[in-house]
Amino acid sequence: MTATVATVFAIVYVGMILGGLPFLQLDRTGVALLGAIAIVGLEVLTPEQAALSIHLPTLLLLFSFMVLSAQMRLGGFYTWVTLRIAALPLAPPMLLAATMAAVAALSAVFSNDVVCLAVAPVLADACARRRLDPVPYLIGLACAANIGSAATLIGNPQNMLIGQVLGMHFAAYLRAAFLPALLGLAAAWGIIAWRLSAATETLLAVTERREGEYTGLDPWQTTKGLAVAGALLLVFLFTDWPREVAALAGAGILMTSRRLHSHKMLGLVDWELLILFIGLFVVNHAFERTGLAAQAIRSLAAAGLPLSEPAPLFATTFVLSNVLSNVPAVMLLLPAATEPFSGPMLALVSTLAGNLLIVGSIANIIVVDAARRRGIAIDWRRHALTGIPVTIATLAITAGWFALRS
Repeated sequence: MTATVATVFAIVYVGMILGGLPFLQLDRTGVALLGAIAIVGLEVLTPEQAALSIHLPTLLLLFSFMVLSAQMRLGGFYTWVTLRIAALPLAPPMLLAATMAAVAALSAVFSNDVVCLAVAPVLADACARRRLDPVPYLIGLACAANIGSAATLIGNPQNMLIGQVLGMHFAAYLRAAFLPALLGLAAAWGIIAWRLSAATETLLAVTERREGEYTGLDPWQTTKGLAVAGALLLVFLFTDWPREVAALAGAGILMTSRRLHSHKMLGLVDWELLILFIGLFVVNHAFERTGLAAQAIRSLAAAGLPLSEPAPLFATTFVLSNVLSNVPAVMLLLPAATEPFSGPMLALVSTLAGNLLIVGSIANIIVVDAARRRGIAIDWRRHALTGIPVTIATLAITAGWFALRS
């Protein structure tokens, strides 16, 4: 049975690397779900054992913040913020700074992927109206979303997973991550601003939408969402109320509406991501039961790469996050997160590593796809010219920060 589990595990993680399986119409979510089905179908785990292997607090927290992000999106908040910033009479470098600061702040509280999904098309249109090359601003959007989301335990799915599984305190993580995230954001802005063309006009044929065609600001729905988000932050910072319970209560309040139908909110929930988590929980649990995971960790330690030490964990997290993508990488490394520094390092490095290449994070892919629909080409070379130095700078800052704290 060990060989069977190892085979299923290997196939699933090959699918994570490739983004699917050859000759099959499966993406990462489909591969993970098929792996979980195989584990249960081959009777490695009973359905009850498979259900118990799923970390429900993580799924509840993730679902609840998807509902909160849907509320803000349907209320037109993200569009309103982007249009207000784009209208500011600022020079291009300062406009870039304002945009990146706002996106980072939003991504620290709401889902970075949802922020990119809502902001990217509006930002592209705003650049077209001001005759600015939209590419640096769109790449800045993706970088800022990733960096900002690293600052909290609710900024992205992998941070939620790390915080919930390791039982990390929200305020303690914020103290550990805020400064490297802030300095990393400043470094990213400096790199992108330096690359801004001296000729700021663009002749790109962008298919622009008029402002009236966007979702208008709904003051009541926006206020309601901001109030719930603010209350949740206070709960996370100053109480021991379980985050998933508080967030679920907040989601329930938001869904209790006379004007905004629940099907609209639930339609914006990323069910595929939730299924990806479920599939990987089941496959990873089955693999851990074989003892092969613990054996691999011991083998790495014997080879001089103990994951209980900062440098090996830092390097391994960076490599796996770019090979597997950050959520599968974090799931794979969580059993090795046994030291006090492990959780913050996993969260920061796995998130910041996403800026390296377009495929490094969903936020990057969302921005590139939104640009393509506007007739703006951002290929991997154009992104890498910014993404690689931004990743090197932010990870160097993070490594220095951990070295100072050790």
